[in-house]
Amino acid sequence: MSVILIFLAGLAVIITWWMAQQRLTSKPWLEVGRASDPARYDGSSIPTAKIGLGVFLAVVGALFTLFISAYFMRMGLADWWAIPIPGLLWANTAVLALSSMAVQWTKIEAQRGHIDAVKFGLLASFATAVGFLIGQLYAWRELVAAGYFIADNPANSFFYLITGMHGLHILGGLVALGRTTVRVWEGNAPLGKIRLSVELCAMYWHFMLLVWLILFALLAGWANDLVEICRQLLT
Repeated sequence: MSVILIFLAGLAVIITWWMAQQRLTSKPWLEVGRASDPARYDGSSIPTAKIGLGVFLAVVGALFTLFISAYFMRMGLADWWAIPIPGLLWANTAVLALSSMAVQWTKIEAQRGHIDAVKFGLLASFATAVGFLIGQLYAWRELVAAGYFIADNPANSFFYLITGMHGLHILGGLVALGRTTVRVWEGNAPLGKIRLSVELCAMYWHFMLLVWLILFALLAGWANDLVEICRQLLT
């Protein structure tokens, strides 16, 4: 339960910060104006796609929170044998971090209107994300070759389930990133739409990197130490 609360609290902080950045916390009813001024009913300045993505990421965060909760509850039983973490996961983590940094750089260049740099950044983000997925498959292959099959141990099952679900979300992000890349290379999309698409990709990529770092800490066993430290601080 402590793990769930800690994760949800962190997620709430991130969502609150994002809302503040997007000016969702403004109070238009408190704005001062003359009574003779005509009433204005301006819609939200935030694109609908960005709000929709924020809601979707909240749902994804809740899904992985359930996985983490189930992981901690299941690992306390007697038939649980910890699975060794392949060293390749370290390289995969670095590759995913590079992909997130590349898409952030692409977002900055899109805001500056540098289309050539945006093209390069999108290709770099796409290539490194594909490299991350290939590395995850090789990590699975390494475990299978060592005899760690999915049905032999609950720890094995959770490892393949959690990493597989994260990989599927990365794969879904690649579809959106690929569409954005094709649109930019065709040169038909307005600059405003390009900026929005790149910004949405950056939001998604940063979130998936955060989720992976939490999952990696969980699978490596570091989350246990973190939870114990939080318990000591709370007590």
